[in-house]
Amino acid sequence: MWKSGFGCLTAVTAGMALFISMVLVISGATHAPGETTPQVATASPASVSFDIELGDMYIKPATITVPNGANVVLHITNTGVMPHDFRTEGGAATPLISPGASSDLTVGPITASNAAWCTIAGHKQAGMNLAIVVTGGATAGASSAPSAAPMADLNAKIDAAAMPAHEWTGRSPILPAASGGKLHEVAFDAMESIIEVAPGVTQEMWTFNGTAPGPVLRGEIGDTFRITLTNKGKMGHSIDFHASKVAWSDEMRTIQPGESLVYEFKAQFAGAFMYHCGTAPALHHIGNGMFGVIIINPPNLPAVEEEFFVTQSELYLGPQGQPGDLTKMVNEQWDAVVFNGYFNQYKFSPIKVLPGKRYRMWVLNDGPSENAAFHIVGTIFDTVYKEGAYLLRPNATHGGSQALDLQPSQGGFVEFTFAEDGLYPFVTHKFANVGKGALGFFVVGNADASALGSH
Repeated sequence: MWKSGFGCLTAVTAGMALFISMVLVISGATHAPGETTPQVATASPASVSFDIELGDMYIKPATITVPNGANVVLHITNTGVMPHDFRTEGGAATPLISPGASSDLTVGPITASNAAWCTIAGHKQAGMNLAIVVTGGATAGASSAPSAAPMADLNAKIDAAAMPAHEWTGRSPILPAASGGKLHEVAFDAMESIIEVAPGVTQEMWTFNGTAPGPVLRGEIGDTFRITLTNKGKMGHSIDFHASKVAWSDEMRTIQPGESLVYEFKAQFAGAFMYHCGTAPALHHIGNGMFGVIIINPPNLPAVEEEFFVTQSELYLGPQGQPGDLTKMVNEQWDAVVFNGYFNQYKFSPIKVLPGKRYRMWVLNDGPSENAAFHIVGTIFDTVYKEGAYLLRPNATHGGSQALDLQPSQGGFVEFTFAEDGLYPFVTHKFANVGKGALGFFVVGNADASALGSH
């Protein structure tokens, strides 16, 4: 354990020059690129000094070696583009350090190996760890390298047989028409919200306007979208519209709690596009729900009876009411694959339609990591539109399609009819994920849906 104390400090700086680079690779590594050997203090055990660099997402050096019983002064500089802090396992900590700023932290005397890290959500798991190794008769103490993985038995579990509470209502899958006018002014609030993601299971989701996925936007080619993003959360957030052509360093920059920015772009291309938070680690922000869909209509889009939308995404459960587990995200170990954010959502709240009518389903795979093969059991798609182009349309060849395949961040739509009354499941045809929540139903005509246990 750390013990507080201040001795006569003689600063000795290990010769390690600071450099500025942005590392956005979420690999779980505990060192920055090029870091090969730990930094070793050469001063007398009375006091030692180190220069510590906080980057995005690393701490450099990744290891320091300290003589047993020494006091330590750490000169900590944030060379990243987002705020970071630094906390030792014994409790000594800096305030939040802004990009380009520095802070000194004195700890000791140190008699046991220990560790330190950035406490901002996800940063420790993404690689912002420092191991402190004590030499020369150190007593048994903490591990020299902190564990990034939470205890598995603390994470929430989904009961596939559970039912939502009676008052539960699903998210409407009906796609709104594009609003009139060529200018779309929208307010987005970035915030953390406790949300139920499966019967009895809640997570702290990081959201736009309190929902995961966020609001659906829609417009036409040539429309201008002016989104005012306000950070009402407790950490930095940002937004990235795949439908836009704007500078990443401007509209997509991270803003801190209480700040706002205006993200404006003109829609020049048609398609179903993803939007998401891009703040590092982006995997953690997307995996915690900060994504949504913006649909830009293709020219001359024909009318149909009704339009629907689903976004496919994964859940990586952390403890009940807590954020998702970044270590699971890095390792692609999802607990569920869901449509519009909830386990088996449209089994509990099926979509009611009529036989013989033409319907359009827009599908976006928000990932962040798993693919999609959208399929409706019992019908055939006669129209398929994917990533800005028609792959299939009705003609004399009578071609039909059985699935819309999408990699993460890809989108499109399918059109179809139902021949008769009945229940029609829709799934991802990667069947390992159907039992993990990627299941919904169309109730066609007067079919009896009681077997679904629907609300």
